[in-house]
Amino acid sequence: ERKKNNSVCLTLQFNEKASSDKLYLMIYNCDLPCSFFLSLLSVLGSSVVFIQQPHDLVVVAGQPVTLPCSITGYHGMVLWVKDGLALGVNRDMSGKSYPRYDVIGDHSKGEYHLLIQRTELTDDGSFECQAIQAATRSRPARLTVLVPPDDPVIIGAPVVSLRAGDSLNLTCHADNAKPAASIIWIRNGEVLNGAAYTKTLLRDGRRESTVSTLHISASNIESGQQITCRASNKAAPNGKEATVTIDIQHFPLVNLSVEPQPVLEGNLVKFNCAAKANPPVTHYRWAKRGNMITDATGDTYEVLVDHSFFTEPVSCEVTNALGSTNISRNVDVYFGPRLAAEPHSLQVDRGSDAVFSCAWIGNPSLTIVWMKRGHGVVLSNENTLTLKGVRQEDAGKYVCRAVVPRVGVGEKEVTLTVNGPPTISSTQTQQALYGEKGQIKCFIRSTPPPDRIAWSWKETVLESGTSGRYTVETVSTEDGVISTLTMTLQLSKLSRKD
Repeated sequence: ERKKNNSVCLTLQFNEKASSDKLYLMIYNCDLPCSFFLSLLSVLGSSVVFIQQPHDLVVVAGQPVTLPCSITGYHGMVLWVKDGLALGVNRDMSGKSYPRYDVIGDHSKGEYHLLIQRTELTDDGSFECQAIQAATRSRPARLTVLVPPDDPVIIGAPVVSLRAGDSLNLTCHADNAKPAASIIWIRNGEVLNGAAYTKTLLRDGRRESTVSTLHISASNIESGQQITCRASNKAAPNGKEATVTIDIQHFPLVNLSVEPQPVLEGNLVKFNCAAKANPPVTHYRWAKRGNMITDATGDTYEVLVDHSFFTEPVSCEVTNALGSTNISRNVDVYFGPRLAAEPHSLQVDRGSDAVFSCAWIGNPSLTIVWMKRGHGVVLSNENTLTLKGVRQEDAGKYVCRAVVPRVGVGEKEVTLTVNGPPTISSTQTQQALYGEKGQIKCFIRSTPPPDRIAWSWKETVLESGTSGRYTVETVSTEDGVISTLTMTLQLSKLSRKD
């Protein structure tokens, strides 16, 4: 058939009864000279046999591959075909179209092997080796090009931070693989199960991208743990890995210690505020009973302690970017008794009950003793002293005493006054020296104090002051009233009545 450009194309139709190896239609290069077709006709009846034919191969992209083709009894042109498209005749494959392709081997021995250097995904397809002038071809061979996945990527890597108590979701993707990559998660050498797995076919219709998401509960996470995403396929059987470090952030964890303890009042102690925090500590704040201690700014505080540190705690507040943690401690200070509730003196009616109370604090534990002043009898070891149905003789001084063993003693005195009729006591006979003044004294005990004290003799009554030779003086004491009657003794005026 002659084309417009005067080139000749040849169409050959073989008899259906011919050998199956030679039963097909060939329409190829229409620019070949007529001598080619004459040569072709000269070999149609010759015996051509493939002693090596290309076979299915699997190769990893980037590696070289050789498709074998050896034909005995043939010295004509050999054509390689990919997916029905001619690649070139004999060794003529160089140039821009197929720079990585080359036909190698000893042509004199009928060797026409196809070498593909640095295979690419575009090389994936069906190949045939054809002896053009013998009108025969090899069986088709499938070349499968495998593509390893790109290096896997964990979203958020290399460090994923989360708050303590939160669960963790990790996502890893491995792209551009053929076939699709398989992804596993590994921690401490063990595979973690339960990951969700999806894959997406790319636009080229051959490669795929894989995404795996792993959920880990809060109770199964530790800060500093490393978790690895390993992606593999047939092109990368050993896999490629990406690793992420887990960073669990939390409020400061604080431990406040005090040394030494116990300690005597007035001695030096040191508070140490040890904190673990992520993110790191940004600020320390010290306080005592809620009042800020301005001269303490770091993680330690030194102070001479008094009794107040036993009841008023010292606190350390530690702050980081997430928030603050506050912890407080009292100091085991040894100190002597200190009055917490002061007792009060009482004035009660005779026959009523008298109840005294006092409260002390001290460290170590103290002992309380109630006694009446001047008496060695212990009336009570409680904070409260109760006297039932008091009598006049119960009036007096009472002592509430507190004892802290080996540390100190404290006491407080109160007075019991018993309301009742006055009692008068006086020496039955009182004497005076001749020429001196004579005195008669009497002691009056009375609660409330007497409204009136009077001396009387004959028809005379004298409460105070002087009347003739008689003078009355009254003096109040803690225990009562002393009234003194003083008289001037004159011998010449003495009478039986005196």
